[in-house]
Amino acid sequence: MEPDSLIVSPAPHIRYKATTNRIMLDVIIALLPAFVMAVWIFGPRAILITGVCVASCVFFEWAFEKLLKRKNTINDLSATVTGILLAYNLPVTIPVWQAIFGSFMAVVLVKQLYGGLGKNFANPAITARVVMFLAFPVTMTTWIGPTDATSGPTPLVFLYNSFTKGQADGLNTLDLFLGFHGGSFGEVSEAALLIGGLYLFFRRVISWHAPVSFIAVVFALTALSGVNPVHQIFSGGLFLGAIFMATDYVTTPQTNLGRAIFGVGCGILTVLIRLFGSYPEGVSYSILIMNTLVPFINKITYKKALGGLKA
Repeated sequence: MEPDSLIVSPAPHIRYKATTNRIMLDVIIALLPAFVMAVWIFGPRAILITGVCVASCVFFEWAFEKLLKRKNTINDLSATVTGILLAYNLPVTIPVWQAIFGSFMAVVLVKQLYGGLGKNFANPAITARVVMFLAFPVTMTTWIGPTDATSGPTPLVFLYNSFTKGQADGLNTLDLFLGFHGGSFGEVSEAALLIGGLYLFFRRVISWHAPVSFIAVVFALTALSGVNPVHQIFSGGLFLGAIFMATDYVTTPQTNLGRAIFGVGCGILTVLIRLFGSYPEGVSYSILIMNTLVPFINKITYKKALGGLKA
């Protein structure tokens, strides 16, 4: 290397051994407890939907890159993670073809059309879920309980009625925490998701700023509204969104302060949608909205290094 080709930048200079493949593998490991609980609670169809979403996401990424003669990236496992997260955001009763449609939306339209990993402005799984809610409102809101195949309301419906009618929600806290209730099959067990989150934290894959601020704001605001705050944070996709999607490296802020702001914004929007919107869940919409604000959050929270050039 010639001397004039050296790049000099302000200290500190940090060496980091983690690769995309290693980080994605850690995320997959962290998602396994929720998968085990989903199969236990909802049966083998949870395996089918997860397998379909993962296989579809990997295939669409391979095929699109093959078509455009790009470097193949399926070995970085990011498509696998997208498939798992998308599956976890779906009802276990979702038709297979709709799961494949969601996978196409996530990988091709949200990720690859923007240039692939690292260039998408929004979380692929979250965006695909929102689109599927609009496209398939019946199948995306058909929930079954853990003991039978009959459909019924999720805990968030009871909590919404508790807010609007001022009555007790009638929910069991332990069942909510463990996951023995209706909902998207990968989001119901807060205990399993918490185990996965702690694994990622101690592996230094994620920081605490976005998840803690997200969950804490939902807890505080719902407590002020008169709704049971513990039941609120143990219901819906809050833990799944806060731990695994509000910490996405690509679509969330790059500074700790920015991550905390991101989490606070997600929390406020989630509570507003849950309590005052026409749909009782707000996690997906809140994360998607905050994704669009990330460039602005980064801009106001970045600090110029001493001796560095003005951005």
